[in-house]
Parts: sequence; structure tokens; C-alpha cells
Amino acid sequence: MNAEELALRAQAMAERAMALALEARAAAGEAMPAIEQGAAAAEPFLLLLTIFLLACFVGYHVVWSVTPALHSPLMGVTNAISSVIVVGAMLATGLGESWLAQAFGFLAVTLAAVNIFGGFLVTRRMLAMFQRKG
Repeated sequence: MNAEELALRAQAMAERAMALALEARAAAGEAMPAIEQGAAAAEPFLLLLTIFLLACFVGYHVVWSVTPALHSPLMGVTNAISSVIVVGAMLATGLGESWLAQAFGFLAVTLAAVNIFGGFLVTRRMLAMFQRKG
């Protein structure tokens, strides 16, 4: 192939690409109202679900990478965080308008209380390991 044939093929490909881009723009314009309607309906749920999943992922990696020497201070911080969660869960339970919101609030209060109680037990046991026997 010589330079003129390559230039003609490149020009034809560029024209075809432009035509495809215009078709894609038209298709996107037609689909945009349906996408906006679906995104508006699902946006809060997906946002909160994404935050929850990221928190689970980060929490898992943070907790499992803690050295044993830092376990007791970490448990103290976890208990403090759980106490804030209990306050928020009690507010959610008391201010919930539906029975589902109240049930989830009660579940959150219960699980956070179990977490606090278990954290104090584990911290007490860990600190007992450092005391002299006798």
C-alpha cells in the first residue's frame, strides 16, 4: 500500500467512527430519561449499601491486621464507638415511624450492647493476662 491508499483508508475509518459516535450520542439521548428515572429511585439505597459494604470491608481488614499488643486499646475504642452506636440506635428506635424501622433500631441497640459487653469481657481477660499471679 502506498501513502495515498493509507490516507484514504484512515479518512474512511475516521468518517465511520464519527458516524458511530453520532449514533451513540443519539441512543444515549433516547435512553437518558429512563436512566435518570431509575437512578433517582435507586440512588439513596445504592449509596447507603455501598457505604455499608465498604465499612464492612475496611473493618474486616483493620481488625484482622491488629497485633495482639494493640488489642486492649482497640477494644476500648470499639466500646466507645459502640456506645455512640447505641445512642444512635435508640434514637432510630424512638423516632422510627414504621414497625420495620423500630425493629431494626431495636436490633441495632441489642447488637451494640452485646458488642460493648463482650468487649469489656475480652478487655478484662486480656488485662488479667498481664497481672502477676500470687
